[in-house]
Amino acid sequence: QVQLVESGGGLVQAGGSLRLSCVASGSIFRLNAMGWYRQAPGNQREWVATITSGGTTTYADSMKGRFTISRDSAKNTVYLQMNSLKPEDTAVYYCYANMWTTGGVMRGYWGQGTQVNVSS
Repeated sequence: QVQLVESGGGLVQAGGSLRLSCVASGSIFRLNAMGWYRQAPGNQREWVATITSGGTTTYADSMKGRFTISRDSAKNTVYLQMNSLKPEDTAVYYCYANMWTTGGVMRGYWGQGTQVNVSS
């Protein structure tokens, strides 16, 4: 059993900041890439950012310069620092992790999501 639990969402005014966290726990042998996705009402889930096990980061174009992804491998945790938030950033943010489990399987897992609301 593997769990990803996000936290840190909430309501913020445009121009403000939030920091999301996602902790992975359970039958984890080794975490590979971790990332964040988001889904706004009526839209498809879209990729936000990824960080590899080696620390290489990539971002969707609309998030570059405003969002920063990081991880603490010792804590099996990935973070998303979101600055200069805009109303269009309002969405449910989901954590994703690719990993080797203790059962010898490599697969991806999703968190349950955390709501971010940005008011204008």
